[in-house]
Amino acid sequence: MKIDSHQHFWAINDTDYVWMGDEHAAIKRDFLPSDLAPLMAAVGIDGCVAVQARQMVEETSWLLGLAEQNDFIQGVVGWVPLLENAGAPWLEKFASHPKLTGVRHVVHDEPDDDFILRKDFNAGIKQLANHGLVYDILIFAKHLPQTIRFVDRHPEQAFVVDHIAKPNIRMRQFDQAWADKISELAQRENVSCKLSGMITEVLDTEWDVELLLPYCKTVIEAFGTQRVMFGSDWPVCQLRGTYHEWTLAVSAMTSTLSTDEQSAIWGGNAARVYGLK
Repeated sequence: MKIDSHQHFWAINDTDYVWMGDEHAAIKRDFLPSDLAPLMAAVGIDGCVAVQARQMVEETSWLLGLAEQNDFIQGVVGWVPLLENAGAPWLEKFASHPKLTGVRHVVHDEPDDDFILRKDFNAGIKQLANHGLVYDILIFAKHLPQTIRFVDRHPEQAFVVDHIAKPNIRMRQFDQAWADKISELAQRENVSCKLSGMITEVLDTEWDVELLLPYCKTVIEAFGTQRVMFGSDWPVCQLRGTYHEWTLAVSAMTSTLSTDEQSAIWGGNAARVYGLK
């Protein structure tokens, strides 16, 4: 089974998606399961994990509702207010839902670069393992030093790094500082990483597999093929390429791996880490 471990849905409005600016004009419209299903079918993706795009509990309820109505949405990474009373009572409310697999906070948009080390935030993180929930880490590469310290506080918690921690991808200049720190983070065996969101981190006007391949290789060498998973970041990926183009790119970048290794990256790892049924 092939699983897209990272995609989004939204019904656009003027108040909830404050992160969308003029540069997001191409995706400032509704993107719903009926839009994604044919794209997945065209490239042989069997299921997906829907990830929060709004920091409100209504988002989690809405995504779980979509998952109940669409069997191919196999898991949901939602949002709960972890800063407030360590996430209670919202964790208790949502964790009983069989399709809630994890939670996420948009750390890279916080003005404090040390947000991920806050005592109240970490109090909420400490509750996730009790509910069998994964925590998705959404950061920029500059946050990797703090993230390493953060992960070390929670050795029993399962973590997944979104978008390979958003390095600066550009021609003729590999982001070595990112490579060093992502490799250090990968030494923690409770951390996995998504091959997702890479094309929207390209600073040049164009991208191709040759440009992305050193980043993909770095992640696979660091985490191993058992802790890396495919994700599309649809519909955000459409700012720089189509769903089909991104799946072709990942196929090309992983083509030298064994059949079992490719199977793990394309679905097996996501199913195991997120506990998908």
